[in-house]
Amino acid sequence: MSRSPPNAIQLRSVGSQGTMASLPQPSAVQNPSSHSWASVCGSPPWGLSCLLALQHILVLASLLCASHLLLLQCLPAGGLSSSPAQLLASSLFSCGVSTALQTWMGSRLPLIQAPSLEFLIPGLVLTSQKLPLTTRTPGNSSLVLRLCGGPGCHGLELWNTSLREVSGAVVVSGLLQVMLGLFGGPGHLFPHCGPLVLAPSLVVAGLSAHREVALFCSAHWGLASLLILLMVVCSQHLGARLLPPHPWRRASNSSTHTHIPVFRLLSVLIPVACVWIISALLGLSITPWELSAEAPWFWLPHPAEWDWPLLTPRALAAGTSMALAASTSSLGCYALCGQLLHLPSPPPHACSRGLSLEGLGSVLAGLLGSPMGTASSFPNVGTVSLLQAGSRRVAHLVGLLCVVLGLSPRLVQLITTIPLPVFGGVLGVTQAVVLSTGFSSFHLADIDSGRNVFIVGFSIFMALLLPRWFREAPVLLSTGWSPLDVLLRSLLTEPIFLAGLLGFLLENTIPGTQLERGLGQGLPSSFTAQEVRMPQKSREKPAQEYELPFSIQNLCPCIPHPLRCLCPLPEDSGNEEGVPSEPEETADLLPGFGEQCPGSSREELRSQ
Repeated sequence: MSRSPPNAIQLRSVGSQGTMASLPQPSAVQNPSSHSWASVCGSPPWGLSCLLALQHILVLASLLCASHLLLLQCLPAGGLSSSPAQLLASSLFSCGVSTALQTWMGSRLPLIQAPSLEFLIPGLVLTSQKLPLTTRTPGNSSLVLRLCGGPGCHGLELWNTSLREVSGAVVVSGLLQVMLGLFGGPGHLFPHCGPLVLAPSLVVAGLSAHREVALFCSAHWGLASLLILLMVVCSQHLGARLLPPHPWRRASNSSTHTHIPVFRLLSVLIPVACVWIISALLGLSITPWELSAEAPWFWLPHPAEWDWPLLTPRALAAGTSMALAASTSSLGCYALCGQLLHLPSPPPHACSRGLSLEGLGSVLAGLLGSPMGTASSFPNVGTVSLLQAGSRRVAHLVGLLCVVLGLSPRLVQLITTIPLPVFGGVLGVTQAVVLSTGFSSFHLADIDSGRNVFIVGFSIFMALLLPRWFREAPVLLSTGWSPLDVLLRSLLTEPIFLAGLLGFLLENTIPGTQLERGLGQGLPSSFTAQEVRMPQKSREKPAQEYELPFSIQNLCPCIPHPLRCLCPLPEDSGNEEGVPSEPEETADLLPGFGEQCPGSSREELRSQ
C-alpha cells in the first residue's frame, strides 16, 4: 500500500541568524494555508520575531506556573522562605541560559527549555513521603492538597528541607544527563529508535498532561473555553487570511511588501490578550498566587541564595528517575522538532550535545534553589507547529527575555496575574498538537502490520495504565528501603518514559523488516523512510544545520577521544549513492534474527 508523505511544515532553520527557507516540495497540489509565510519570505523581521518570542514566553510561563503550583499547592501562606516570584525568577533565569546554550552549541534546533512533568512527578513522590497530607475537593475542581494539621504532623520546617531535597535531585539529574551526553549515550540508542518508538512517546506526551490541563481549566470553564475557541479560530479558520504588514498605509502599485498570515502567526498572543482583558473587566481574579510586595525589582540569582541543595539517598533515587524521564522526553522533542522543520533526524552528536547542555541547565536550576530542572518543552514544539514558524533567532530572543525576567522578580509577578484557565487553555491546545503529530508519525512505518499494531497499542495503553494504577493503588509500593521506593514509584508513574521504554524494547526484540519498521534502506538507522525519497544533496544540506558553529568546530580536534561523540563524524564511505538494500528481517536486541525474510514476504510487503 503506497503512502504519500503528509504536508509537513515547510520551515527549517538555516544558519546562525535563523534564516528560514523551504525544502523542495512534491508536485502534489497543497492547501495554500499549509505553506508558511516565512518559507516564502525568509527570516521574519525583528519586530515579528519579538512577537513570536513573546508567545513562546507565554507557553513557557504556563508550564512554569503549572509545575511550581502543583508542587507547592499544599504549602500554606508564609511557609516558603522566599516569595513564589523569586522561585519563578530563578527558574526563568536557568531556562533562559539553557535555551541560549541549546540553540547555540547544543542540538542547534530552535527548542525552548522549560520545566516539565518529568521533573514534577519525582518531586511529588519525594515530598509526599515526608509530608502527610489531607485532601479536599472544592466545587468542581480537581484534587487539592493541604498540609496535615492534626496532632503528630510534621512542622513547616520540613518543607524547606523537602524543597532542598528536590533541588538536590534536580542537580543529580543534571549531572547524570551531562554524563549520558558526554559519553555518547544518545548515539548508542538513537540508531535503534524508529517511528514506532517516537510515535507512541509523542501520543503519550500529548495525553499525559490532561489531568493538569483539566485542573487549571476547572477554575473557570468559560474563560478556558473562550481561549481555546479563539486559538482554534485564529490558527485554523483564519490561518490563511493574509494581511499587509502596515494595513493603515495606502498600498501603492510599486509596493513589494509581502502579506503575512497575522492571525496564524499570533494565534497564541491574540487569544491570551483578549481573555486576559475580559477577565480583568469582569473582575475575575483567578490567579495561582497572591502578589507579594516583598519581591524586589532587581535580583541576581546565585547559588545558595536560600540554602544549598540537599543530597540524600532519596534525592539520588529521584534524580535518577528525573534524568531517565527527561532524557527520553528530550530525545523525542529533538526528533519531533526536526520533523516539523522538515530536517533530517537529529544525528547522534547533536543529541549528545543537546542532552549535555540540558543537564547543565538542570544543574544551574538546582543550585539556584529551583525545584524544577530544564528540558526541551513539548508545548513549545507544539507552538512551532501551531504558528508554523520557528527559527534560532526566535529561540535566542526567548532565552534573552527569560534571563531578563529572571533578574526582576517584580516583573515575574506579572505572570502570576494571568488567570489559571488561560494556562490550562494554552497547554490544552499545544498538547493536542503534540498528540496529533504523534499520530502523523505512524505513516512512516507499515501500520497495517500486525507486529506494528501490537507495539503501538501495547506501548500507549500500558504507559497510561501503569501510572493510573499506581496513583490509585490502595497500598503504596514498599520494598522496605525508601530510596528504592522513590525510584520505582517515580519511574513507574512517568508516562513518557514508560512509552519510550516499552516501544524501544518491543521494536528491537520483535522481528520485522527495515521497511516494516519504517527505517531507511541503505541509510543510517536514524533516517526515516520519508527521508529516503529525498535526493542525496537535499539530505546533506539540511543535515549541516546540526553542525557546531564554525568558531567551535576548530576546537573539535582538541577534544579528548572519549568525548569525540560531541563532534560531527565524517560521512561513511559505504553506500554513498543511497541505493536501497534488500529489506532484512531484524530484531536489533536479539541474536539470530539477521537472516533475510522469505522472498514471498518481501514481495507482499513491496506490493502494499
